[in-house]
Amino acid sequence: MKETWFYETLFPSVRLGLKVKETLVSNKSQYQKISILDTYQFGKVLILDGVVQTTERDEFIYHEMLTHLPMLSHPHPERVLVIGGGDGGILREALKYPVKQVFLVEIDKKVIEFSKIYLSAICRNSFNDRRANIIIDDGVNFVKEGKGKFDVIIVDSSDPIGPAKVLFSSKFYGDVFNILSHDYGIFAQQTGSPFLQREELPHVYRRLKKIFPFVTAFFAAVPTYIGGLFSFVFASKGINPMKIRLSEIEKRYRKLKLKTRYYNPRIHHSAFALPTYIREAVEGKRNG
Repeated sequence: MKETWFYETLFPSVRLGLKVKETLVSNKSQYQKISILDTYQFGKVLILDGVVQTTERDEFIYHEMLTHLPMLSHPHPERVLVIGGGDGGILREALKYPVKQVFLVEIDKKVIEFSKIYLSAICRNSFNDRRANIIIDDGVNFVKEGKGKFDVIIVDSSDPIGPAKVLFSSKFYGDVFNILSHDYGIFAQQTGSPFLQREELPHVYRRLKKIFPFVTAFFAAVPTYIGGLFSFVFASKGINPMKIRLSEIEKRYRKLKLKTRYYNPRIHHSAFALPTYIREAVEGKRNG
């Protein structure tokens, strides 16, 4: 019997190959091609326009890091905005907090529909939580309209190509700043592989530095993201997460009785330590 393999197409000269048991979804929505594959090593995999977005096996790393670093850095987040995140992983993690509301704004309703059916191990019951407000809209438009203030805003999007490109623009970041709550407002976003997508993190970092008083980056190792090491950016109106004592993060973590598989308070601090080549890149120094 012939084997079936999926190969990611993000980098023409680098391949990630996953052996496939079964194709569960192959659909062309208004915005992108959506595929969900059942694979041997990583379980069910969500793929948008040929690029792996999340897998059942390692999704917890990405979703926990992109959620808990900004959320636990904030003293009392009550209103949270998630842009993208149609698989429900960030929503799931944000709802572990005693928040009043979490708004999830996803441009492609098909991603949510298929995730509810095939990726229930990731979204679990998050879409049915009474605190969750699911809005099918362009995140850029939602932010520009300024519908109230948010304590934490998380952008869980695909790479800056196709429909996600505008989520990496200076105009969007300025609008984000305007709807973040005063003093404590925090923004976080994925910024790709610092080794293979060398310009993405420095590009976002420089744009955010012109708008936010504090900007830094943090990292996690995600097996199915090509390059292994994966980067995120953290921006705030006043909170420096590296100045929050470890004992305080541990106290918040224990009080919330959080159950996590990758994230923990020590990871919270260490994730902000920048490798030299990345620090030089974001600071605009020579990077070979």
